[in-house]
Amino acid sequence: MKVIYENKVKALGACVKEFQDSNMFILFGDNAPEELRDYCYSINVNPINGTIAAGQILKIDENEYKITAVGEEAPVTLAGLGHCTVNFNGDAAAELPGTICVEQRPLPDIKVGTVIQILEI
Repeated sequence: MKVIYENKVKALGACVKEFQDSNMFILFGDNAPEELRDYCYSINVNPINGTIAAGQILKIDENEYKITAVGEEAPVTLAGLGHCTVNFNGDAAAELPGTICVEQRPLPDIKVGTVIQILEI
C-alpha cells in the first residue's frame, strides 16, 4: 500500500469529544482559528503525496476505514492548513467541501501520538 498522507496528533482541543456524538472529528494545523481550536485535533501541516480519493483507506493507528467520499476542498485545506473534517457517515458524496467521508463505524480513540494515514490500495 502506498502512503498518500501521514500525520500524528500533537494535541487535543478541550471540546473534541463534543463532535464524537456526531460521529466526526476535525483536524487542524497550528493556525486553527481561535473559535475552532477547542474542537480540533492539532496536527502539523504535511504534504499529500498523490490524490485522495474514494476507495482508499483512512488508517487511524491500527483501525482502517474505507473512504467513501472526498469533498473537493478537503485535499487543498488538508495540505495547506492541516484542516479537514472526517465524517464516519458512509456517504457517497461529501455534504461539505472540506470533508472526507468514511464508512459508518464507531470512531476510534484518538489521543496525542495517534498516527493518521491515508493509504492507496
